[in-house]
Amino acid sequence: MLFLILLVGVVVPAAADEVVHKGPAADWIKPVDVPPADAARADQIKNGLSWLLTDEQLIHRDYGYDDYSRSVYKIVDRPGLDQGAGIDLQFDPSRHRVTLNHLRIIREGVTLDRLPDVKFDIFRQEKDAEKGIYDGWLTAHVNIDDVRVGDIVDYGETYEITPLIGKNLFFYSFSTDSTEPVGLIRSSIIWPASQPLAIKPRGTGIKPTISTSGTDTVYLWAIANPKPLKLEDSIPTAFPAWGTVDVSSTASWQGVIDALQPYYKPVTTFPAAFAAKLDEIAARQRLPEDRMIPAMRLVQDEIRYVSLSMGSGSYIPRDPATVIQSGFGDCKDKALLLASALARLGISAQVALADLDRGRALDQHLPALRHFNHAIVKATIAQKTYWLDATDYLQGGDASNVPQADYGFALPIFGNGELEKMPSPELTSPTIKVAEDFSFPDKPDGYLTLSVLSTYEGGDADRMRSRLASRSMSDLSDAYLKYYSKRYPGIESGAKLEVFDNRDGNIVNVRENYRLSSQALAANDLAKNFPISAADLGNDLPTPSMLNRVAPISLGSPVNRRHTITVSNLKARFSGEDMKSIATPYLSLRSSYSSTPTTFTVEWNFRTLATQVPATAISDYLKSVKDVADNIDWSYNFTYEDAKEDPPQAAAPFTQQQFLRSVLLLSVFIGVPLFMAYRRSRQ
Repeated sequence: MLFLILLVGVVVPAAADEVVHKGPAADWIKPVDVPPADAARADQIKNGLSWLLTDEQLIHRDYGYDDYSRSVYKIVDRPGLDQGAGIDLQFDPSRHRVTLNHLRIIREGVTLDRLPDVKFDIFRQEKDAEKGIYDGWLTAHVNIDDVRVGDIVDYGETYEITPLIGKNLFFYSFSTDSTEPVGLIRSSIIWPASQPLAIKPRGTGIKPTISTSGTDTVYLWAIANPKPLKLEDSIPTAFPAWGTVDVSSTASWQGVIDALQPYYKPVTTFPAAFAAKLDEIAARQRLPEDRMIPAMRLVQDEIRYVSLSMGSGSYIPRDPATVIQSGFGDCKDKALLLASALARLGISAQVALADLDRGRALDQHLPALRHFNHAIVKATIAQKTYWLDATDYLQGGDASNVPQADYGFALPIFGNGELEKMPSPELTSPTIKVAEDFSFPDKPDGYLTLSVLSTYEGGDADRMRSRLASRSMSDLSDAYLKYYSKRYPGIESGAKLEVFDNRDGNIVNVRENYRLSSQALAANDLAKNFPISAADLGNDLPTPSMLNRVAPISLGSPVNRRHTITVSNLKARFSGEDMKSIATPYLSLRSSYSSTPTTFTVEWNFRTLATQVPATAISDYLKSVKDVADNIDWSYNFTYEDAKEDPPQAAAPFTQQQFLRSVLLLSVFIGVPLFMAYRRSRQ
């Protein structure tokens, strides 16, 4: 079941507690009656579990707050045993103290207390270790003995949370929707009346019931038997696909900034060797913008990415000197190092917080430290702003064309206390260009040759450069050959893969060469049904279901690509007049061709024109996607030859009889007039 309930706040190490305790619930926790399941929604139950209650209760205490959560569900079939006969409690031992308050099984009306028999298997799962991210969270697993189909499982646990960073900050968010039936979703907060909380719903009109209890205010949300939500795919981040409620101790981002500023002040001293490299950049480059790029590459390329995000490491960067000496750092470590290096070079720079996943919707939420999972650098030269990501690898370009971070909104730590929108790139020309040149054999035992030149520019050049660095040339060459082998069986490599990298211009060229024997070309009539395709155009466009679509369709980052195919050494003119151009408000495909008696060239230019498509336009959009696919994949009979013109007929041989007849006629036409003239002259 999808419940976007956040069990933890922003905290830093208290006393480490790597065990989960067992004990009764605190007196402030209110018992809640368990509602029955709605029989009318039995056909919407998933994974064999019928959810009856999710209840979360929070209360303020000195230096933190307590978070009690209760879950109740019924196991309705055999698959439900696999899903519901175990409990996982995830926690950070430096941040949380966890107590399992109760574990009960209700079987045929009889309550069985299983808490005394509970044994915790605690293990560390670093799910992002392959990305170099280590958070130190632990999982306490409880295997519930003797669970049967028809049992109701009821358990509750309390997290004691003690913040240190931003000790006065509180944030809580929960979902008002579920993807499957649930009898009751309930959330409550008990908070001092002297510290009123800000509340911001998103995608829902549900409001809390607010009451008082002594010196506290009680906020209560209760959603009974909500209609199960059908999640759609390819949804823009900024679209509220499900209802959520944010609750925060502040409505101003300045509170978040104040909590972090002491840890993100740029440093002025560096280890001698690193300082010498910065001084060399300053001596070699006079203009600030020309200094910015080599400083950025210095941090990107020489400091590898490793994130030790345990405890306070989640939000506090390490000292830049330590980062330099260790040779590694995470986003906040590298961002602070880069901001400090730029400051030494006379460039105004500061760290800014961002969210790689939900950054485009940050302005729709109340302020919280937990909204951010990334740190970048905001650099300012004259009146121009640059958003730089120090965790990028092998980035190219100069100040005029360097690809900048585009994560939606960012929060500069030394800014004006407000979120700032990062500009999205505008692609006015193709950033990926592929040119395939086929040449048919000129003799029966010859070879068809194929030369492919792929050109990557801007951000696509950065991605290709990173891809080249992470894979061997032989692996990449094999992958390319495998692609063409599917279309042209028997094709083989004609030369080694070549790469030309203009890093300052941020252009990467990759050249491939292949050949195909005449025998392979004739096999299965390949030449008579020869495929040409721009398979890299529009192949990653989303194609969601159009059934009762509500949300817009996200098209992702802008795309602008060109694919050209030239086939030469032909014996006829070929036409591409059936190829169509497609134009919609969301994407376009321009098709064109040219032909000579020996050469046929086709060019496709594809680009997206919007970042999303309204749900009301899904039918037209899906048709345009199909039209694109239909117009970039063709086959031709390249064995066809134009009909030869009949040569002019040779003159018939002149016979002797024809010659004598001609002489006689000539003598008559010439001799008679001469004779008549002679007679007149005699007279």
